[in-house]
Amino acid sequence: MTLQNPVAIHQNHPTRGQAAIPAADICAVIVTYAPEPALLAQVVASVQTQVGHVVVFDNGSPGIDVATALAGVEAVTVVASACNVGLAAALNRGIERARALGVGHVLLMDQDSVLHAGMVEILAQALAALSAHAPVAAVGPQFVDARSGKSAPFVRMGFPFNDKDYGGPGQTVSCDFLITSGSLMPLAALDRVGGMDESLFIDNVDMDWCFRAKAAGMELHGVCDAQMRHRLGEHLRASRFKPHGVVVHKPFRLYYIMRNRVRLYARASTPRVWVAQDVPRLVLKFLGNSLFIAPRWIRLRFMCRGLWDALRGRGGPMPAP
Repeated sequence: MTLQNPVAIHQNHPTRGQAAIPAADICAVIVTYAPEPALLAQVVASVQTQVGHVVVFDNGSPGIDVATALAGVEAVTVVASACNVGLAAALNRGIERARALGVGHVLLMDQDSVLHAGMVEILAQALAALSAHAPVAAVGPQFVDARSGKSAPFVRMGFPFNDKDYGGPGQTVSCDFLITSGSLMPLAALDRVGGMDESLFIDNVDMDWCFRAKAAGMELHGVCDAQMRHRLGEHLRASRFKPHGVVVHKPFRLYYIMRNRVRLYARASTPRVWVAQDVPRLVLKFLGNSLFIAPRWIRLRFMCRGLWDALRGRGGPMPAP
């Protein structure tokens, strides 16, 4: 584990009471695909009073009309796509709609992330305070996995292991990566870094953006007082090695996980230390899914297709068999 300068990692910011970005200048962008109606209503309710507007981009959900499900909810715009254009494209389209509303900041969200009261205000205060000292690409909350109840750490990359930092009350943690959901970003940062890479389609979209932000000289910070509840993966599998379980993805997601990670290895913005530690992790994921998690043969096929398409430089949605 690499040791970092504690001054660079932890900062105590008395954000409460400081001038912050007003809620009216923040638009939440929520991407949905076949959401659970009751959970989506809870997600929207948790963010609606914390921001000036909410844009919901529905990615061609089968079996549910998201616009109808949210009909009558104030300050919510639903953009319905005729088909699934991928997470990256959906985020970009939602951000475009937020720009049209005249706001200066976006809060990106998944359809299963429920915010704690005051989360956006805490993020906005931290972003304003941190931006006074250095260019900040995004700030994000500390989330609790809705299934395991485990709090997620903020990560700084090292070799052979990352430095996983949980921080503490009143602290912000300088980090190398933030998940998409809950990230508060100035539109000016998106102008500098660029939008989400639509060729990745689904997985590693947030990782690629964070790598590009850091390469552009901008900072990422986790804000420990900002909290939300979030789901990781499709389900958790019990493991004797991990008390909180192992995140298991559906077989088709393994295509994107394998393809996109290998594609990131070759990019100039991708830290070499991450590549060095991720290659063994990718090998373990390949072996674990092909040997121990049913349906093994189907998982193996999707992973091999992803690796083959990565070597060919193919992006976008997974091609039909």
